[in-house]
Amino acid sequence: MSSTLLDEVCTYIEDQGGGEGLFPTAIEGLNIVRSYQSMMPMRDIYRPSLCIVLQGSKELHLGADTLIYGEMECLVVSVGVPATGQIVKADELTPYIGVMVDFDVATLREVLSQIDFSTKQVEYPSPCAFVAKVDAPLADCILRMVRLLATPKAIPILAPSIVREICYWLISGPHGAQICKLALPDSNIERVVRAVSMLHTHFAETLRIEQLAELAHMSPSSFHQHFKALTLMTPLKFQKQLRLLEARRLMVTQAANVAEAAYKVGYESPSQFSREYSRTFGVAPKQDALNQKRLYSQYASRTVIA
Repeated sequence: MSSTLLDEVCTYIEDQGGGEGLFPTAIEGLNIVRSYQSMMPMRDIYRPSLCIVLQGSKELHLGADTLIYGEMECLVVSVGVPATGQIVKADELTPYIGVMVDFDVATLREVLSQIDFSTKQVEYPSPCAFVAKVDAPLADCILRMVRLLATPKAIPILAPSIVREICYWLISGPHGAQICKLALPDSNIERVVRAVSMLHTHFAETLRIEQLAELAHMSPSSFHQHFKALTLMTPLKFQKQLRLLEARRLMVTQAANVAEAAYKVGYESPSQFSREYSRTFGVAPKQDALNQKRLYSQYASRTVIA
């Protein structure tokens, strides 16, 4: 199964012009990556998703934790969180090849509502990202999804059912409780996730722990504990990471200058922004934006070839 899946993915890459970088597909939320070299660590917001390695290996740094995953292993992220990813094993002969599938919360909830699932494990906070083996049912789903790219007219009809099947195998698997954090209504973890979502949409505002705790229907101390257990960082650090990553996006994709980016994401002082940006990314904002623009044009600027 693994060699067949790898062959199908490589065929798609060559049909899209070959080379390396990010290869989008006609299926929303399905993307493919190929790299001929190890990559420097890249800070980004990891969306709720399934990231499968078919060849090579990769690392994710989340808080103080490091997750390493290789061939026919997957990274599962249940909550959108700032983290640092790095391709650590790749070369010209055996490039890194990976497949990413975004999670749709509505689909997860729909599948969860139709199966008998114990909610007991979900109440205990644990990190929102973990590594698992890619078993045969899950690999078969990804294979059928990639093959579906050859028949675009069938995608809107058949792709949703494959996504539902992926959700089923993940929920019913050994890590089902961690997946369900994203979807189970009114659990402690779901309420924290609600606060995480508020941080994502209001990161430029001044938010107090008491506000977030009230949204999660928890005491401030309990909320802080659950939040850190889930995201491996404090709410304040989480918000700061969101601000800096959005500022980087504004500078790279909208040509904002340093001061404009700083003010738009909630900083009152461009000099404070520059200091925190440099500490986080290891380079000054202006130089980092130039570096990111080069990387974007080289690795992430493709569109789907019909």
